[in-house]
Amino acid sequence: MNINKLSTEPYKGVRDFYPEDMAVQNYIFNTWRKVSEKFEYKEYTASILEYADLYRSKGNDEIVNDQMYVFKDKGDREVALRPEMTPTLARMVATQRKSLKFPLRWYSIPNVFRYERPQRGRKREHWQLNCDLMGIVDNDPINAEVEIISLSHAIMKEFGAKEIDFVIKINNRFAMETALSAQGMSQEDILASYRQWDKEGVPEDKKKLWASATDTLLKSLKEKGITNAEFDANIVRGFDYYTGMVFEVFDTNPENRRSLFGGGRYDNLLEMFGVEPIPTVGFGMGDVTIKDFLITHNLPTA
Repeated sequence: MNINKLSTEPYKGVRDFYPEDMAVQNYIFNTWRKVSEKFEYKEYTASILEYADLYRSKGNDEIVNDQMYVFKDKGDREVALRPEMTPTLARMVATQRKSLKFPLRWYSIPNVFRYERPQRGRKREHWQLNCDLMGIVDNDPINAEVEIISLSHAIMKEFGAKEIDFVIKINNRFAMETALSAQGMSQEDILASYRQWDKEGVPEDKKKLWASATDTLLKSLKEKGITNAEFDANIVRGFDYYTGMVFEVFDTNPENRRSLFGGGRYDNLLEMFGVEPIPTVGFGMGDVTIKDFLITHNLPTA
């Protein structure tokens, strides 16, 4: 008698967490929470389900068209499993824009989903620390950038990383856009170039146009003891909503020389809700790449 047995394998690209795996996951989450709250960031969260249109409004074409899990619910509404947290944050802040007291220092550890090809450092489901600083307006336009990069740096140090173990690469999308516009490129062509360069790198003849854009920020970071930050014209970030500084943190170990996480400034995301914009700087740090980093550098994982 033939009986078709169900597979014991999980869905491709996701993970089962046995007790020993949960110990590692909890260590990562606890470290994220400890440092974020030391910087006086407060935790929030939301459902993994969102209307799909939220991501089509201002996102990344590859994620929206190729990677987003989308389905119709029983009310014929198009729903998505969130591929990232930033649009949800923008929606939540827009909902209570008039009652919130700024600046906001918020963090979350959401579960996010993307239909990608599973490989080292990349799954179809992962957890991600999101930290965002919203609403700082003062006489020094880089204070928010310095704070959010300092928070990123402090998290890496809390995991036991040394300065030589990782590098913080910084660029500026506003400086890029200004330089490219001066060369006659349209806004549409600039955004298309960003998405292409995010995968392939910036052409050499373009890089020199904004080479000094991060000098002041790098100087301020160095004054705070962060010596492993540098300008890199190839750091573009694929999302259309970035409006200024962008950064990525890279592992320097030859066995894992890859981007670990990143973020930047996005000031206009609330506009899609018809709400007055709020200056914002933030980043997202995934659990998969951080775990690989810890293992590569023989650092504690629990």
